[in-house]
Amino acid sequence: MLEQFLWGIFPYIVFTVFIGGHFVRYQYDQLGWTAKSSEFLEKKELRIGSLLFHWGILIVMAGHVMGILIPASFYESIGISEAIYHKMAILFGIPAGIISCIGLFILWKRRLFVKRIRVTSSKTDMLVLFLLTVVIMSGLSSTILNIDSNGFDYRLTIGPWFRSIFLLQADPSYMADVPIWFKIHIFCALFIFIVWPFTRLVHVFSIPFQYLLRSYVIYRKRSSKQHLAK
Repeated sequence: MLEQFLWGIFPYIVFTVFIGGHFVRYQYDQLGWTAKSSEFLEKKELRIGSLLFHWGILIVMAGHVMGILIPASFYESIGISEAIYHKMAILFGIPAGIISCIGLFILWKRRLFVKRIRVTSSKTDMLVLFLLTVVIMSGLSSTILNIDSNGFDYRLTIGPWFRSIFLLQADPSYMADVPIWFKIHIFCALFIFIVWPFTRLVHVFSIPFQYLLRSYVIYRKRSSKQHLAK
């Protein structure tokens, strides 16, 4: 029953809270829809930690799309065998996970030991950092423990299960033989999506894409004559 709930019902609860929570937050807390930047309090460690974390997590997410959303049959059709895919996943996945962990470590250090940051941090700030740490560490551990080329192929289990959710035909049987460390990683990731709408993570959906289309801002240097006239 627990397996049926976790992999057959819980994902739909997560998506309901995720979508509904964002809608409610946007309707009633638009002023709080922000990353709450603390750059003016401390800049150096934020720049390094944030850069490492975001670049690492982008590569990790790209790997998840390639391994979970794209069926294994597609790779076979273009000549990429399971062994080749596994080597690619290890080659890019482990370094990206390590980079993300280093970035998170710097952000944790900054949050805990820079007094101005610590006293202005909320409980949700700490919760987000904790959950991200658990998800990334469990994911990195899963990859390292699965480094053997004859190891567990998540594309044949987790991948079909994940896609079945979006087809509204969730099939928990795919998760029956999934190693426990992968299950921990997936559960923690789902839990992040539950708290997402109520934390600073909402800033992910506030990327100012209009900056890519706006006209250039032209700056002109004031001439010496204009300066003297003033």
